[in-house]
This record gives sequence, C-alpha cells and structure tokens, in this order.
Amino acid sequence: MSRHDDLIADGEPEEEFQPGIAEILPRKRVSGGALIRDRDGRILFIEPTYKPLLDIPGGIAEPDESPYDACQREVLEEVGLDLTIGPMLVADWDPARGVWHDALAFVFDGGVLTGDEHLVLQPTEVRKAVFLTLDEAAPQMRPSMHRRLTLALHALETGIPQYSDFGRRR
Repeated sequence: MSRHDDLIADGEPEEEFQPGIAEILPRKRVSGGALIRDRDGRILFIEPTYKPLLDIPGGIAEPDESPYDACQREVLEEVGLDLTIGPMLVADWDPARGVWHDALAFVFDGGVLTGDEHLVLQPTEVRKAVFLTLDEAAPQMRPSMHRRLTLALHALETGIPQYSDFGRRR
C-alpha cells in the first residue's frame, strides 16, 4: 500500500477539541542520516560546507516527509548514491541549543559499498567525503554525534535498534 492509501484507510482526522490548538503545539526538527560503510568497515563521513564538523550523509526532513525518505533523498543529493536504505539503527533526541529547537535524529543502515560506486558530491553542501573509522573521525565531530554513531555500530552488531537522549542510551 502507498502512503496515500494508508491515509485514506485511516479516515478523516479528528476535529480539534480546542480550535487552534494544533497551531500552538510544539514542533520538532526531524532528520535522517545513513551509516554507510566500505568493505573495511570504515564509515562514510562528509564535511559539510555550512559547518566545520564531520557528519554522515543525510539531513533534515522536509514538511510531511518521513525521516527515512529524507535520508534516502539527502544521500542522493549530497553524495550521488541512490541507495536502498536499511533499517533504523538509532533514534536520538537532540536538545535545543542556541537558535536550534530540539530534534529527533534517526540513523539508518546505509549498507556496505562494494567499491564500484562513484561519489558525486553536491558542491553547495559537501566540501569533501572520506571513509574513516569512528575513532579517526572523533576529533572532528561533536561528542554527541560520536555517542550516536557508537550506538549505531552497536545496533549493527546486535540487530537491536537503540533509543538515546543526546547520544546516551536509555
């Protein structure tokens, strides 16, 4: 079934008990990133043009876009890989900081590349892409991202998805 079919099957949304309440409820940012590895187990990291730290391919979901769909779209846009994204590894709550509202960050299994793939970087968003171990990348990322990716690697090993708050398992 398609998402459209699922929406039809669910029927009309309920009316607001208190008119206008939906507009004043909090909203969260939501993102989806892919843990993509090479045959040696190293992780594909990107260096975005808009921040000085390493990240994994992925990004913020657009309105009415799922984190999974955002992940798949952003991987294609950022590094030119049209991958079938695998299961969720981590759902991580990221607290509000500075001008940024709190967010939910999902990490999905991006799979293992064969080495035949050709990365095509989007120059407006990605300065470079590199395969590194998590330890090699650690000095170039936020501690919370290191914790999140540590949990993602653990989920790959165990087959058990992880939930975390700011990269700390709950």
